[in-house]
This record gives sequence, structure tokens and C-alpha cells, in this order.
Amino acid sequence: MSRLLKTLTGKSTQEFIHEKLIQLAKEKLSTTGLSVNEIAYGLGFEHPQSFGKLFKKKTELTPLEFRKAFN
Repeated sequence: MSRLLKTLTGKSTQEFIHEKLIQLAKEKLSTTGLSVNEIAYGLGFEHPQSFGKLFKKKTELTPLEFRKAFN
């Protein structure tokens, strides 16, 4: 299955999952009043710090910086 995903998307399974998680996080950060911790736990992160680190790596912004851009 991983090979099929790589063939279809050009991304590894982990890259694909991370991209989808970041898309969901951006949606929640820009359209809800949920805290960053609530969003992190809702997306399945055991530690909100891990979520923040991944978000910053993928977007070059912290979740709060991203949210402020919409307010």
C-alpha cells in the first residue's frame, strides 16, 4: 500500500499523513476557537509540543502565529 501511495502522490505515507494533519489543523485554527492543545489532542497527538513542532516545520509558523494571521 505504501508503494501505491508513493506512486500516486509522490509522497511517503508519513509525508502524506503529515500533510493531511496540517491541512486539518489550519482549518481548525482559522475557523474555530479551540485551543492549540485541544486541536493537537483532537488530531491524535499525545503531546501538544509534538504538534507545535511539526506545524512549525511544515508551515514556518507556530500554530498561534498562523491563527493570528486570520484575526
